Amino acid sequence: MGVLGLLSFLIFFLFGIGGTVLWVWMLIDCATKEPSEGNDKIIWMLVILLTHVIGALIYFLVRRPQRIQRYGA
Repeated sequence: MGVLGLLSFLIFFLFGIGGTVLWVWMLIDCATKEPSEGNDKIIWMLVILLTHVIGALIYFLVRRPQRIQRYGA
């Protein structure tokens, strides 16, 4: 394994750790701050749980700003 292999391993490792941290953060954020009106909270939790980083990114970029604007938290 040369320098390029080690560098690519480190990059993928850091992206993996970062994605997992984002995933856990969005799960906690949704579970604690999403209002319990209707089924929105349950649906968002399932989206984040089942789609991992993609669902966490969608929640972070789409739903979270809407929730903060509407509810302030």
